[in-house]
Amino acid sequence: MLLFCVALPSQQRPQQPAVDFIWSARYVVTEDAQRHVIENGAVAIQGDRIIEVGPRATIDAKYGATNRAINRLDQPTAILAPGLINTHTHAAMSLFRGVADDLKLQDWLEKYIFPAEAKNVDREFVRWGTRLGLLEMALSGTTAFADMYYFEETVAEETKNAGMRGVLGQTVIGFPAPDYKTPEAALAGAEKFIRAYADDPLIVPAVAPHAIYTTSDETLQAARTLADRYGKPLIIHLAETKAEFDEAVQKRKKSPTRALSDLGVLQGWTLAAHAVWLDPADFGLLRAAGTGISHCPSSNMKLASGVAPVLKMLQAGIPVGLGTDGVAGSNNDVDMFEEMDLAAKLQKVTLGDPTALPADQAFAMATIMGAQALGMSKEIGSLEAGKRADIISIRLDAPNAAPLYNVYSQLVYSLKASDVGEVMVNGRIIVRNRKMLTIDDKAVMAKAEEYRAKVAKSLSGN
Repeated sequence: MLLFCVALPSQQRPQQPAVDFIWSARYVVTEDAQRHVIENGAVAIQGDRIIEVGPRATIDAKYGATNRAINRLDQPTAILAPGLINTHTHAAMSLFRGVADDLKLQDWLEKYIFPAEAKNVDREFVRWGTRLGLLEMALSGTTAFADMYYFEETVAEETKNAGMRGVLGQTVIGFPAPDYKTPEAALAGAEKFIRAYADDPLIVPAVAPHAIYTTSDETLQAARTLADRYGKPLIIHLAETKAEFDEAVQKRKKSPTRALSDLGVLQGWTLAAHAVWLDPADFGLLRAAGTGISHCPSSNMKLASGVAPVLKMLQAGIPVGLGTDGVAGSNNDVDMFEEMDLAAKLQKVTLGDPTALPADQAFAMATIMGAQALGMSKEIGSLEAGKRADIISIRLDAPNAAPLYNVYSQLVYSLKASDVGEVMVNGRIIVRNRKMLTIDDKAVMAKAEEYRAKVAKSLSGN
């Protein structure tokens, strides 16, 4: 019997989507709607997008395990997870790490930080401070972050050069700042910044009025108008301390949240940091406005600001992510593993309920819920087909990783920032074998020491 093999015309052959990278690991934590965790899983990537996530055998069979055109990274002793999302920080302030600790917020700001900024912060300070912050964030598994500071176009430049993703807010404040001396000038600068990065694949530009107590009502409303004109977010500190809450009630006869809502500031794409002090009616206001919240447990604990009502916000349908805040004294690092652990434990001890905020929910707050708080959950926050390839690997070969019974418990309560091995952002590996490939770490560390001496001298009065 003769057998004939007839080649089909190319247009009749089954076509598979092209992929150029397959990354496999012992576990793939997807953070999709069903919270699938795939044992012996893999992620297929083409360019900056995820093509498919599934069992390694399926991915290999579908896309060609022997195809030499495909780059592979096989990590049988690691977890693949969505990149962590830090929803509130001030990256450049890393150069003020440890300059003033164990102080009340207003004393910390008015006696140390504002004077230190006035004497030291310029474009080069922001450049090197941002590099230090980016280096620390990337090595600890953060792939996207929300920032608000001065010279934000420089923050954007350094973030883009490092290959990281940022929602970056140009600060607007009611007194002379290092970059702009008036709120009007800061708003004009924010508009220029937004126009420059309006369509950037890594940078989402934003306007960031500092807070209700440092910015006039007219400036707050102008910031809202500016953000809406370009379809970009507004970032603001909200109800961080009891003093802020009490001042609003005394002067305005309403909570800070109600005051901002009545001004129209919350109505639109908004990310609010802290939200510690809320009236019962505030939950409905935040939910109706669609405001995203950044919960910063380390900062709130260190400054004794209070405990944010995280579970009440979640129950009200408010998107809540996790943030580190800045490292100048409100927190001294940008370690999102620490924030996950603290967020879970802080709710448990405050509510007297060990079941409150379980590990899987805490991890979601650092990933998909953080993306929701940023208004970016269609693009990042989970490992799903069509989303950006923002992926980290967490190694399981250290003593603190063994034995492993529950992946989420391990991620939140056992694993550390130092267990992060590789980091990919937008389909590009920027950390390999715990070495950042896009920033000269030795140069950054040397420059940090130079600035330490300069800042210390400026604060000593000599």
